[in-house]
This record gives sequence, C-alpha cells and structure tokens, in this order.
Amino acid sequence: MFSSIDEVQQALEKEKYICDRSLATVLYLALKLEKPILLEGEAGVGKTEVAKVMTQALGRRLIRLQCYEGLDVTTALYEWNYPKQLLRIKMGEASKQPLERVENIFSREFLIARPLLEAIQSEVADQHIVLLIDEVDRSDEEFEAFLLEILSDFQITIPEVGTISAKHRPLVIITSNRTREIHDALKRRCLYHWIDYPSFEKEFRILTLKVPAIKETLAEQICQFMQTVRGKDFYKKPGIAETLDWANALIHLHKDHLDRSAVEETLGCILKHFEDVKKMKETDLQSCLAAVSN
Repeated sequence: MFSSIDEVQQALEKEKYICDRSLATVLYLALKLEKPILLEGEAGVGKTEVAKVMTQALGRRLIRLQCYEGLDVTTALYEWNYPKQLLRIKMGEASKQPLERVENIFSREFLIARPLLEAIQSEVADQHIVLLIDEVDRSDEEFEAFLLEILSDFQITIPEVGTISAKHRPLVIITSNRTREIHDALKRRCLYHWIDYPSFEKEFRILTLKVPAIKETLAEQICQFMQTVRGKDFYKKPGIAETLDWANALIHLHKDHLDRSAVEETLGCILKHFEDVKKMKETDLQSCLAAVSN
C-alpha cells in the first residue's frame, strides 16, 4: 500500500509509466477507499497499461476480463461443469446409490470460475488482486447492469450455492473508449479519470523511457510530428501506443531523422484507416513535416 501520491508516481515511473499527478491521486484514493476506477480516453493512450503497471508496482496478480458485444454471465462470472456433474451422476448410478445419496452436484466443487468469480473467491488469505475490466463500452447495457452488485459490495449470489464475498477487495480498473456512454449508475460506483493525449513534453519522456535506444533528435521529431497529426482532422488519431510502435519501426529501419520517404514507408504504424492514410499522403504530409523542421 502506498503512503502518498508521490509514492504512487514514483512506483509507476519505476515500471516505465509516466503518470500525471491527477491520475496518481485517483489511484491512491482507489486503494485507500477501496473503490473501482473508471478510466476513459481515446484508444492507445495507456488506460489498460495502468492496470498492468499497478499489478507490478503492488506485487499483485492481474485478472483481466476483456469485454465484447454479447458478453454474458457464464463467460464473465461462472458456469457449471456439466461433464463432471454427469460423471458424478453416472458413478452414483453404477454404485446403485439412491439418488438422494448422490453428492450435491450443484456445489462449489462443480463451479468453473470465470474472471469475476475468480477475483472474488481467491482462496489464499493474503492474495490480493488487480481486476481489469477492459473496454466495458463494448459490452451490452445488460452486462453493465450486472456489474452493479459486484462493484457495490464485491460479492455475488449464486442461487444453488449462496452468497460469495471477497476476502480482500481487489483494485478494480474499468476502461472505456467511449464508443457508447456508460450508465450513471455504474459511474457513481467508481472514481473517474479521463486520460488525454499526452503533451509534447510528456510524450517525449514516455518515448525516451520506453525506447531507450532512440536518439534524442529523432525522438523530438517523432513527438512533434505526432502532436501535429493529432491536430488534423483524421478519423482515428494516433495514441501513444502508435508513437512507440513507430519509433521502434524507424529504429529497425535504421532511420535517424524524419523525411518524406521515411514517413510514407511507415504510415501503417501511425494511421490505421485507409481514408486517413490517403488524406495524409495527398494533403497533410507536407505540413506535418514542416512542423518538424521548424
């Protein structure tokens, strides 16, 4: 457990994650208040990475639930081990035991724990968990409503078994790319933080920390180029993940500065839609390079 906000920042930077004080404050309060965190922002700005580095910094175990359309309780919480139940019934029949003497097949022994139940029923008393519920906006509203009981009391009721409560409340980090609006009832149960695109200074620090082999001049040019690109009218603006991919690609291609050919050859690292690539080549590339040279 961290004793101060500064300690959170230092711990995350040690794990190569540059953390603003506002984000460090939310993480610190989430641990102290035992409340979930809802992180929103564009794709590629480092929301999922927060859960990963907090897992390392706290020395915990990460359990990840990747959300998608159609996600249901059996995939996220639990399902019954039907083959094992059937085998137990067959064994009872083979031994000619009366049905009422056959072991209860709706007990915890026959449960298959999925991520949410696994995070709740950790059997090791001193085992602490970081639970990542990634891209919750991709799930249905019905699943979002299902999360309310878990996030309120961190317990779940299974009719055949009863109520299972967590011995230790995990650090819950929920991410959203805002492809749809998250319901207010879910937001009320969470601390909230928006992760924006990084400033030039922050992006430069991240790049030199994550890609130590890069030359300072090239790192400055890449960050300036990305800042300019994000000011343009593209369908999908590149995040810090694209910056890191691009930097590594340029290093492998033995590029030590940005020019038109270097950018055109590696546009697939930055832009992921055909219309954006076409617009960049036809109208915006020259102005982006001009910003770098200035």
